[in-house]
Amino acid sequence: MLVQLLLSFTVLFPLQSDDPLAQYRKDAVARWETDIQALEQLDRTETDPERAVLFLGSSSIRRWDSIAQDMAPYPVIRRGYGGAKYSDLAVFIDRLVKSHKFSAAAIFVGNDVAGKEDDKSPEEVLRLVRICVAQIHEHQPHAAVFLISITPTPARFAAWDKIKQVNATLAKYCNAEEGLHFINTADEYLNSQGKPIAEYFGDDHLHQNQAGYQVWSRIIKDGLRSALPTQRSDANWKQNY
Repeated sequence: MLVQLLLSFTVLFPLQSDDPLAQYRKDAVARWETDIQALEQLDRTETDPERAVLFLGSSSIRRWDSIAQDMAPYPVIRRGYGGAKYSDLAVFIDRLVKSHKFSAAAIFVGNDVAGKEDDKSPEEVLRLVRICVAQIHEHQPHAAVFLISITPTPARFAAWDKIKQVNATLAKYCNAEEGLHFINTADEYLNSQGKPIAEYFGDDHLHQNQAGYQVWSRIIKDGLRSALPTQRSDANWKQNY
C-alpha cells in the first residue's frame, strides 16, 4: 500500500531535476555522442599551440579548413561539429574545453533558430550561452570569450527577424559583462536591399563558400584584434600575449 501511494504521489507530483539541461541531454547524447568522442580523440593525438584561441560551434567551424592560416598569428584549436545548437553545446561544453589550455574562446552556433516549430526564444539561447561561458571560465578563468553573431543566410532568411533578436540579446549580454565580446558579422552579408549576398554561400544556400569564409575570417580576426593584444608580427604577439 505504501509503495502504491508513493508511486501515485510521483505521478501527480514528479520530482524536479536539478539538471539545468535535462530537457536536452538525452537527445544531444543520442545525436552527437559519436562526434564528441571523435573530437576527444583529437584531444589525445593533437598538441595544442600555446596561447591559442579555441573555436567552438557548429558546421561553419567544422568546415573552416583554412582557419589556421586565416587567423594567423593567433594560433587556434578547432572543435566544431555538425549542426550544433547551443542546447547540445551546453551539454558537451565541459568535455570540449577541459583538455585544453587557451587564452581565448570563440563560439559560433547558428542552429537554434531556423524557422522551425522548435526554435528557441532569445531568452533560452541566452540561458544556454551563460552555461557555456561559465564552463569555459571554470577551466580558464581569465580567457576572453567571443560570441560570433548568427549569419544571415538565404536558406533561413525567412527567420531573420527572430535571428536578429537572438543576436541583439547576445550582444547586450556581452556588452554588460567584462571579458565577453560580441563579433557582429551580419552587416557585411547583406546587400543594399537588405538581403543575403548569394555569392557568399554554397549550393545549399546555408553554408559559406570560399568567398564567404574570406569575409568571415576578416571580420572575426578584426574582432579578436579589438580585444586581444595588437600584434605586429607572430613573434611579438606570442611574446606579449
